[in-house]
Amino acid sequence: MTAILKNHDYSFRQLQQANFHDMTFERVNFSNADLTGANLSNCLCIDCDFSEAILRDASLQGTDFQGCSLEGADISGANLFFAMLEHADLTDIIHDDRTQFFDLYCPAEGPFIGYKKCFDYRIVQLLIPADARRTSATNTCCRCDKAKVLTIKDMYTNEDYDEAVSYVDGDFVYRVGEYVVAENFNPNRWADSTGGIHFWLTRKEAEGYM
Repeated sequence: MTAILKNHDYSFRQLQQANFHDMTFERVNFSNADLTGANLSNCLCIDCDFSEAILRDASLQGTDFQGCSLEGADISGANLFFAMLEHADLTDIIHDDRTQFFDLYCPAEGPFIGYKKCFDYRIVQLLIPADARRTSATNTCCRCDKAKVLTIKDMYTNEDYDEAVSYVDGDFVYRVGEYVVAENFNPNRWADSTGGIHFWLTRKEAEGYM
């Protein structure tokens, strides 16, 4: 059973290496607390205050920060794989090159290749052009607003196809040699399941979808 903690004050506390895995926190004050190396993975945090908290090397995988303040928090070296930050205040948050899954996962500029999986196990190879808007949240899935279809192949036999149909929108069809444009592209990078052409940087990652 998931433990639930409400309206608690942990501000300025020394909580290094604390294990809060799988807990639910509501309106808990972690401001200025030292949570270095703490395990907050798979936690649900609702309206909590992590402002100025030290979260260095913390495990934040799958943590949902609903309505939380992370203003000025230090997440250097922390792992944020699949953390949900869409409704969190990230003003002046501190991170470094060891922080995992916080920076943009795909190239920030220039053209590059991506892959996506469509109906009937068809793998679409895409060229994301230099002028395409692109983004990612806290996992390996990325989004863009337009791409050119280079190839479409069967996931198992590598047989070539001329077109493939999106899993999400049956009217969104990928055709070899043509550009596809997502008019509903959402530029908010922290919104994961939202408008845009979803893709991965490797074929193997795309094959693992669905």
